Amino acid sequence: MKLMGWAIALAAIGLTPASLGAQTPTSAAPQAAATPVAAAPADATVPTVAATAAPAPSIVFAAPTPGIGVPDGRKGIQDQVTEVGRTAAAFHNGPLLIMCAAISLFVLLLLGYTMVKFRRSANPIPSRTSHNTLIEVIWTVVPVLILVAIAIPSIRLLRTQYSPPPADVTIKVIGNQWYWTYQYPDNGGFEIVSNILKEKSEVPAGQRFRTDADGPPLLAADERLVIPVGKVVKFIITSTDVIHAFAIPAFWTKMDATPGRLNETWVKVDRVGVYFGQCSELCGARHGYMPIAVEVVPEATFNAWIASKGGTPKGAKPSTEATPAVTPAAAPATAGTPQADRAAIAQPALNQAATAQN
Repeated sequence: MKLMGWAIALAAIGLTPASLGAQTPTSAAPQAAATPVAAAPADATVPTVAATAAPAPSIVFAAPTPGIGVPDGRKGIQDQVTEVGRTAAAFHNGPLLIMCAAISLFVLLLLGYTMVKFRRSANPIPSRTSHNTLIEVIWTVVPVLILVAIAIPSIRLLRTQYSPPPADVTIKVIGNQWYWTYQYPDNGGFEIVSNILKEKSEVPAGQRFRTDADGPPLLAADERLVIPVGKVVKFIITSTDVIHAFAIPAFWTKMDATPGRLNETWVKVDRVGVYFGQCSELCGARHGYMPIAVEVVPEATFNAWIASKGGTPKGAKPSTEATPAVTPAAAPATAGTPQADRAAIAQPALNQAATAQN
């Protein structure tokens, strides 16, 4: 009996490899046969994807215009290229300057009259007048009228400046020590980093340096902030380290960039060109080396620049939407495979939904 048991065990061990070897080709055959079917459509679509992917065009940056958007040594405000800036400059150079000049002249004349009229030699016995109702009314009412005359246009200007219309383009401006970062969340969220362009004598041979086409010394940047002309551009301004200030004199724009806080301002520039600004808040050792270069371009050029940076023009369909069109169709499931089993299980649910809809 013991010998019979050992014989049965040895026979079972000898038959096991043979049975496994016989089963292995049977299970592997469908997979090998199905592989070319799924791979063939994918290979056929590769040339189509490569043919549709073309490099986006870039743009040629313009040279700055002397006297516009560039410091030129004048005494006064730069030429304004926004409606808010023109209104503010007209108020500053008109009524405000006239009132300041009139008040200064009146005070000067009043001091001169007092020094001559009430000098010691002409009045050995000083007057003991302590009250004058008319004068007290005048020096109370007149300053109030002056403040009202200043306040009405100032409040109107502030209301316009801090009540922005709906934005066509939104740009996030981030101040860093000591460079600027610009993000375009409406156009794919890409980011550009803007640093000062150094002079030729300050860079090694072969590296880019500032030229007159880039802008004045200390104001030229290697990457310009590009915005479309005639569009409302909203700036969301913040900082990653210390307090900076985003200031562009030709836009009548100056807004602090504060860590942990989002400040907002807006512009609508109506002239194509290049405009310069710089950080206007003391921010460290290289505070004077944080220029801002803004190029205002037509909308078509702006969209081309957006595409050249890998972004998506506003209103255009993202390139990822074309991917499903070239995706190969799934091969039909073979009976007995896991795909067919899953489809068979899901089929009653689809029929039930169709029946309920009918």
